[in-house]
Formats: sequence, C-alpha cells, structure tokens
Amino acid sequence: MNFLELANSRYSTKNYDSSKKISKDKIEDLKKIISLSPSSINSQPWRFVFVEDEAKKSELASVSLFNEEKVRDSSLLVVFYVADDLKVFEEQVKKNLPEMAVAYYENYVKTLPESAIKTWLQSQVYLSLGFFLSAAISMGLDSTPMEGIIHDEYSKIVPVEGFRPLFAVALGYRKEDDFNQPMLRPKSRLRAEEVVISI
Repeated sequence: MNFLELANSRYSTKNYDSSKKISKDKIEDLKKIISLSPSSINSQPWRFVFVEDEAKKSELASVSLFNEEKVRDSSLLVVFYVADDLKVFEEQVKKNLPEMAVAYYENYVKTLPESAIKTWLQSQVYLSLGFFLSAAISMGLDSTPMEGIIHDEYSKIVPVEGFRPLFAVALGYRKEDDFNQPMLRPKSRLRAEEVVISI
C-alpha cells in the first residue's frame, strides 16, 4: 500500500478490540521510530511514556474524559510529554546539540517570552505526533490521538521530572463494527484544491 492509500485508510479509531494485542516486536519498533521524530534544530523537547500495564492504563483511562473507553480497550497508550522546566531543557540542548543549534536557541528562541518558548516546544511535540501516526498505520495499527485528558492527573499518575503531559495516543486494533472507519463513515476533509495553493 502506498502512502496515499495509507492516508486514506487512517482514521481516529473509536472502538478497540481489547482482545487483540500489539506484538512486543511492533512496540519496540514504535519506540525506535518515535525517537527518530524530527524537530526544529533537533531540539527534541519531549519524553514518550509507553503504557502497556493494564492497571496503569485503567488508572489513566479514568482521567481521560470522553476517551476513557478508548484508553481502557486499546492495547497500548503512549503519552507525549513536553519540556516544562526550561532550565532542564536548556541543559539538554547544551549537552546534546552542536554549537550552531545552541546558538540558534540562545539567540532566537531563548530571547522570547516564556509563554512563546513553551509554545515553540509544544509545536515540536506535535511534529512527532504526525510522524508517529503515520508510522502506526504503516504497521497496520489503528490509533486515536487524544487531547481530551486531565493533564494534572496524568502528571500525578505518571510523573516525568521537568516535563508535563501534552496529549496521548491510544493504539491497537479496531472492532470490526467501529462506526468511524472509512468504509462505514467516509472521511470528511476539505478538497485538496481548497487547501493546497500552487504557485
């Protein structure tokens, strides 16, 4: 299947078959793939928590608002965290990035108000989301990106020092009768001609 076909087949799964589990090999591949996500100046202001443990997943499901059933029934939950402590993030930048990237951060990002810096950091994590969802469908996995979580509660259940949860992705295999799949509910998107401008 080429990428256009994959894009047409991918959708936000509403009902997961809890009896079907993602293989350990695929989970390990997903971990490697997500660590290769692109980001501005290779800043990588993220942590990715893979939750397979059913008890912990159930605990997170209970603070996932209208996404509770998806989280509970999915095979895997991945929580995307963004750098929240700028001092911790800047230490990571200085330790791991080349001089030119550090200079860019110091001269063009660090000079911004803190709120703008944190918006920039969040944008990098969202880049990794698109990368991850594409990888998942290429592996035959269904997925649901979810901003509808109680962030403070996620932080308490799975704390990551210097980082805070931004959103989560449920992964697994759809129920055969999931109403949201494209064969039952065609995708609703603006036409390419409406959103793509050619010059």
